Amino acid sequence: MTDKRQYEFFLLRYVPDAVKSEFVNIGVVLLGMESDYAELRLTRDWRRVRCLDPAADTELLEGLERDLRKQLSEGADREVMIRRLQESFSNLVQVSEMKGCLGDEPAQELENLVRMYLQTAGTGAKRDLGERQRIVGAMRGAFEQAGVWRLMQQEIQAAKYADPRDPLKIDCGYRPNGVIKMFHGVALKSGVDAAKVLAYSYPEMKAGIEKKEDATSILTAVVETDVDRNEEAVAFAVAMLEKSAISIASVAEMPRYAEVARSELSRTRL
Repeated sequence: MTDKRQYEFFLLRYVPDAVKSEFVNIGVVLLGMESDYAELRLTRDWRRVRCLDPAADTELLEGLERDLRKQLSEGADREVMIRRLQESFSNLVQVSEMKGCLGDEPAQELENLVRMYLQTAGTGAKRDLGERQRIVGAMRGAFEQAGVWRLMQQEIQAAKYADPRDPLKIDCGYRPNGVIKMFHGVALKSGVDAAKVLAYSYPEMKAGIEKKEDATSILTAVVETDVDRNEEAVAFAVAMLEKSAISIASVAEMPRYAEVARSELSRTRL
């Protein structure tokens, strides 16, 4: 078996409005911790950037790859790259926090990161929204049937515990004793993007909860009951969720989870 190699990576984000702090991942920079390896990849599909900012200058952004590749070849470190990005793009392009990962050959690991953070799902956003709304509606219905929905917190902001620019909001959760249990609807049939976002944000959010709330956390991704988990894209999304310690439950299982919540919340209130 080939030993895993240690890497660090960070993401390049397009942030057109500093006030709203909404962003789209446009690039990945991968650095070897045991070698001088340094490589980057920018997106080849600018549709998500144009959805966020129809006036985006994609030709200017495409030139970013050439400039950063030159900086890497010259041995520029992360701080130097950040400063040059700020000078060149006035914070339109920002850098995420550095993260560590284990992988195989560097080229393969870079491809994995590109698939995880840059590729756009083939299905449309409207379908994704409709599928997710149905999942969230069924999830809420189960909690309402158990009489606990009004006792739960809704729209838990990741920004409270992680990067303050993170727009993710977890659908709902509650705290029985020293554990915060959270649930979030993910439409796997509509593509892998939602799973990637959740898998990316949760580890930092989990660490922030432990620090700020002095509590452990459990996040459950609620998915379609009839989704085929053997389908390649779905299997990839499931693997990403599990890698980030996110549990997975189907809509059909939610009545059981709701009954557990009813029991735990009733004991908490005694």
